[in-house]
Amino acid sequence: MTPVVEKKWNVKESGNPALVRQLAQEVGIDQVLANLLVQRGITTYEDAMEFFKPDLSMLHDPFLLPDMEKAVERIHSAVENKEKILIYGDYDVDGTTAVALLYTFLSNVSARMEYYIPDRYDEGYGLSYKGIDWAHEHGYTLIITLDCGIKAIEKVKCAREFGIDVIICDHHLPDSELPPALAVVDPKREDSKYPFDDLSGCGVGFKVAEAYAHKYGIERSKVLDLLDLLVVSITSDLVSITGENRVLAYYGLKQLNENPRTGLQSIIKLSGLEKHNITIDDIVFKIGPRINAAGRMESGRTAVDLLISRNDADAKKIGDEINVHNNERKSVDKEITQEAIKMVQNLPQFEGKKSTVVYNPDWHKGVVGIVASRLVEVFYRPTIVLTKSNDFITGSARSVAGFDLYEAIESCSDLLENFGGHTYAAGLTMREENLKEFTDRFEKHVAQMINNDMLTPIVNIDTYLEFKQITPKFFRILKQFQPFGPGNQSPVFISEKVYDNGNGRCVGSENGHLKLELIQEDYTYPPLSAIAFNKSEHFAHLHAGNPVDICYSIAENYYRGLANIQLRIKDIKDRDIF
Repeated sequence: MTPVVEKKWNVKESGNPALVRQLAQEVGIDQVLANLLVQRGITTYEDAMEFFKPDLSMLHDPFLLPDMEKAVERIHSAVENKEKILIYGDYDVDGTTAVALLYTFLSNVSARMEYYIPDRYDEGYGLSYKGIDWAHEHGYTLIITLDCGIKAIEKVKCAREFGIDVIICDHHLPDSELPPALAVVDPKREDSKYPFDDLSGCGVGFKVAEAYAHKYGIERSKVLDLLDLLVVSITSDLVSITGENRVLAYYGLKQLNENPRTGLQSIIKLSGLEKHNITIDDIVFKIGPRINAAGRMESGRTAVDLLISRNDADAKKIGDEINVHNNERKSVDKEITQEAIKMVQNLPQFEGKKSTVVYNPDWHKGVVGIVASRLVEVFYRPTIVLTKSNDFITGSARSVAGFDLYEAIESCSDLLENFGGHTYAAGLTMREENLKEFTDRFEKHVAQMINNDMLTPIVNIDTYLEFKQITPKFFRILKQFQPFGPGNQSPVFISEKVYDNGNGRCVGSENGHLKLELIQEDYTYPPLSAIAFNKSEHFAHLHAGNPVDICYSIAENYYRGLANIQLRIKDIKDRDIF
């Protein structure tokens, strides 16, 4: 699946040369690495030590979050009075890890708990009336929402009428009116004094556990044991891996590699990662999608069942079931993506449009978000993929860099039954009769607000690099820039005039990828292994002995238990030999 839009390469400005030289000398690294630090705002020896050696002492006081005191006091009251507590979360990775985290923690102090994950198809996202009815029927007097609830004003009122208190733990942007819950713990509240506002939903749940443990004398180790769940959430929900999230992700990865809980160990084995040093990429592409597949194809509750499992046999059984769901998801995703691409290409005046909106009532609701992302890769426009569910049209939207998708959808809010999300990803629901007007108005808003630069995919590149500079010491220090993610992306380099040594080949089920062994004029041995996904159109040029310019990140590749440096190519530009 080759993008039809040529990418623009944007090389960042280098840091102040004198500052780079000074930092390189103080830290004992080469100037390329020192420049990467300066580009990230790390300009002193002390900054560099904090960056390379995150410490749990850097975590913020959880009681700075709004309503945290009220939340933990109400939870403690429920525990002391043996009330029934329902932990309620979304069906995606962030929601299910959040539920598993708080359920596991509170199991230390209460046996009168249950968890509830809404059905994606029957109930949809967030706190549902069905869930509240279930809680009332089964005698629950406290609901704790995780990764949802910040806009559930009427539903919280409904719960209160049943005599159920609600504590909302969310990380999404609230409206001007907050739900009338007993406590609303959200770092994005306007009145929040919390120093870091980009926690994941699971991250907010972690801070609740941290606050409860501190106030009521529970060992801190009971909280820190939850970090393997938290890093899966941070990574999968694409929150920034800076500030507090960087510390949490750093120690979460450490636990995931050294002592993961039984359920995650099952997923690690199914992903073929048990002999690997697990990285953020492994969570994004292998662990997270498997957990997500439960909620997409069947029920998010299955994911929680796995994540709280303490029995190897149970974990293996549930893990195998989830793996089947993931394989089904991949098959359905591929089929729908192909249908959607054809549909887009056949849209009237396709070439002149600035947005993409496609609808098929028969598409699987669980994969429309993935398909929207695929369409952005191919056509590079703000994209909405819609299907039918419970007599409504519903779907997911994805944006391009620099364009506020949420604002565009909000401009059509009078046509919608429900919507939510953020700048680059959102979900929405509407009546079928509103589809045409919504499509027209959405396109009009996008056309007015977007510019041609936003419609050109950009590869942001940190700096130029010669192959001879990629030494074992260079790579060893580069690995210490991890964990990578939003706000601290894996550095991207340009190398010019590189050649394949003759062993390059097309790989993949449809020979769409390139597996290369690359050399440069001043560097011929050993050749650097490289993989270029969806770039097979460059094979003939390379195979003929012609040079290319490449932009890439540097990663560790595992094969048969052995690790080696691999270039992950993001883009290739053919160049003439002369």
